[in-house]
Amino acid sequence: MSKNIRLGFVGAGQNTRRKHLPGFQQLAGVELAGVCNARDESTQRVAREFGISQTYGTWQDLVADERIDAVVIGTWPNLHCEVTCAALAAGKHVLTEARMARDLVEARQMLAAQAAHPELTAMVVPSPFGLQHGAYLRSIIDHGFLGDLREVVVLGANDAFWDCSQFLHPRQCQQVSGLNVLSLGNLHETVSRWIPATTQVFAQSRIFEPNRPLEDLAIQGQVTVPDSLQVLTHLAGGAQGLYHFSGIALFGPGLQIHLYGSEGTIKVQFDPRDDSRELVLTGRHGDAELRPLKLPEERLGGWRVEADFIDAIRGEKQVTLNSFETACEYMEFTQAVHESSKRNAAVSLPL
Repeated sequence: MSKNIRLGFVGAGQNTRRKHLPGFQQLAGVELAGVCNARDESTQRVAREFGISQTYGTWQDLVADERIDAVVIGTWPNLHCEVTCAALAAGKHVLTEARMARDLVEARQMLAAQAAHPELTAMVVPSPFGLQHGAYLRSIIDHGFLGDLREVVVLGANDAFWDCSQFLHPRQCQQVSGLNVLSLGNLHETVSRWIPATTQVFAQSRIFEPNRPLEDLAIQGQVTVPDSLQVLTHLAGGAQGLYHFSGIALFGPGLQIHLYGSEGTIKVQFDPRDDSRELVLTGRHGDAELRPLKLPEERLGGWRVEADFIDAIRGEKQVTLNSFETACEYMEFTQAVHESSKRNAAVSLPL
C-alpha cells in the first residue's frame, strides 16, 4: 500500500457528501483519489467540490484501478453486494453505507467474500443514532440500572411518506432498498447495542398508498416497501418487545427507544433532522419523574466512522461499529420481520 491511503468513492450521494467526504478530508495520510457517480455530470461536480483527482466512467473501472487502496460505497443497497464482492476480490478494503444489503442472502455473500480476504478491512456504516450516549447507557445497564429488562418499545413513526402526490422514493422500492422498512434497520441496530438478542418476531405490515408518480415520467410507480409495520418480539432472558414503524402517521411520535425494567426506565428520543441530537430520560424506582440525562462533554461519544475505518486499515484498532458479522445480525432480523409479515406467522431467530 502507498504511504497515503487512497480512497475511491462509488456513489457520492447526500450522506457521502455530508459526512464521509468531509470526514476523510480531515484525516492525515488519507487521499480522496477517485469517484464514480451514476451520471458523469454528478461525478465531475463531486470531484471539483472535494478536489478528487480521478474520475471514472464505471464503478468497475474504479475498483480495477491498482492505485486505489480502499473503496467507499455510497450507493443504494442494490449495489452494495456486487461492488463489495468485486472490491474485496481486487484486494481493496471496503466501507459500505448502511443498510448492508437488500436481504440476508446478499449480506451473507458479502460476509463470505470478506472471510475469503481476512487481511482486508470490511466495515458497514453504523446507525448514527445512539452514538452520543450509547456507551454510557450500555455501562449503566450492565451495572443494573434497569434491573431485569421487561419491555422494549421502539418507535419510528412520522409522516415522511404521508403525501402520496410526492415522487416515488428509492426507500419505497424493494428492488433498490431491499427488505428494510422505514427506520427499522437503524433503530433495531441501535437498540441491539443495549438489549439481549431477539429470539422471535411476529410482524404485520401494509402499504396504504400503493402508487406514486415517477420523477420525470408521466406514469405511476408501484410502492413495494410497507409504509406501516408493527412487530412483536421475544428476547433472550424473557423480555418482550414492541416495534411501531410508519411513514404515514400525522403527528406521530417520531424516533424513540424505551427500555422498561424491574428497577428503572430509560427513554431515548432522536431528532431525525440531526442524528447527533439525542434526549435521554432516566428514572428509577422511588423517583417522582423521569429526568434528562446530562453528561459532561468528555463523556459523550459521537460520529467517528471515517477515523475508525482508517484506523482499522492501519491495524490500530478492530472494527466494532459495524463489522460484517454485526451487520449480518441486523440483516437477519430484517429478513425475519419480512418473512413473518409475509407468512402471517411467528419466526424464530437465528434463522
